[in-house]
Parts: sequence; C-alpha cells; structure tokens
Amino acid sequence: MTRRIIDLSVPMDNNVKEPFPPEITYDSHAKGAVQAAGILGLEASDFPNNEAWANETVTLTTHTGTHVDAPWHYASKTAGEKSRTIDELPLEWFYSDGVLFDFSDKEPGYEIQTEDLQKQLNEMSYDLKPFDIVLIRTDTDHNLFKEDYLASQPGVSADATRWLIDKGIKVMGIDGWGWDIPLALQAEDYRTNPREGVLWAAHFVGKEAEYCQIEKLANLDQLPEKHGFKVAAFPIKITGASAGWSRPVAIFE
Repeated sequence: MTRRIIDLSVPMDNNVKEPFPPEITYDSHAKGAVQAAGILGLEASDFPNNEAWANETVTLTTHTGTHVDAPWHYASKTAGEKSRTIDELPLEWFYSDGVLFDFSDKEPGYEIQTEDLQKQLNEMSYDLKPFDIVLIRTDTDHNLFKEDYLASQPGVSADATRWLIDKGIKVMGIDGWGWDIPLALQAEDYRTNPREGVLWAAHFVGKEAEYCQIEKLANLDQLPEKHGFKVAAFPIKITGASAGWSRPVAIFE
C-alpha cells in the first residue's frame, strides 16, 4: 500500500492579495547570534561564523491564510446558545472522509445552489454521510497573487449551506477567499435592493446550526478522485478565537 498526501493550503507570504495579508519579518542567522548572545550573556563571535538561529516574526489575523472558521465567527449565538470558539470544537470533526465538488467552470459571482451539489453527487454515485468533509473547487487559489483575487470566485448559497448542514456536514471548505460570493458583489446587490439574506448570507446560516468553514484551500485541482480519501484539517488551538490557522491535507491510500 502506498500513501499520497496532497497539501490543500496556501502559503503565508507577504505578497498575497488578500485584504489582511501576513506581515513576515525575516531575521538572519547573524541577527540570531546577536539575540542568542544577549540571552546567554555571550558575544555573537562566540558562535561559529557569528551565526546562530534564524527566526521570523509574523503579524496576521486568525483569518489570514488557510484557516478554519468557528461558529463564533458567524454570530455570538448559535441556535440560541453561545457560539463555540475554535478551541472548543471536537477534533473528530477535522479528520474524516473527503468529498470534492468541482465548480471550476463557474464564473465569478456564481452562487452554488443545492441542486448543483445534488447533480454532482448523482454523477459521482455518492451519498453524503454525517461528518464528511466537503471541499468546493473553484480554482480561485490560482489568483492568490493577482490583484483581482477577491473578485474572482464563485461562492456557496445560504440554501446550499443549510442543506449540507442538514446532511450532517460539520466542516466544509472552499479554495476562495470566502465561502460566500465576493463581498463586493454582495454589497452591490444590497445597495441596489436593500433586504435580508444578501450580506454574508451563507455565513449567517451559522446562527441556526453549528458548522465550520475552511477558507483559502488550495490545490483541489490536484485531487485524483472526488471521494475515497481522507481529509485532515486540524485548526490551531487559540483560546476564545473565531478561527484557527490550518494546513489541511488530502490523504490517498
């Protein structure tokens, strides 16, 4: 038996075109020698070639890069109870069978409907089961370093999100910046016709029932099968946080 592991995360990089990019400062080995010497009461010259550790300082939000949104991100309450934060969620949710839906042929702003999901399930002869991890491919990750990144993706409708939750899905992810259609399109629609159910509609389904989104996935175009593999997407445990960074992988045996 052989095992193939496919990385489903985007890099942390100063040059990505998301609204809250990381700020990464790189310290050299020479600076590391100065730091170490100061801690240990030595001189930098005491280290071979005046070099010690390399180090990086990263400033970012919990929603920078590939991350898992917790129910607390969507609202303060879920189904009338306090929403859980990322450190309160069961780890079992984040290791399960993966199911891939391919919407890479859809134009930016297309809103994926329940019927779209059902059609692809019929085509792949698969029935969703509770705790499957759903992956939505749009290929938006290819635009991570392009200026139009935020406007280049389809998104998932509130009704389709609600349908997935009703199927017992706790974790669902997309390779775009967000789970919904682009925010600029939501805002334009709302300005034209102000009404409920437009702004952040799929996210706000989390007010009704618990679920998690993985945002900014990558490399979904590299998955050789649409099901029959495992996904591991454990989030970093940050006390009281609305999200946690993750490095999801797809595991094929």
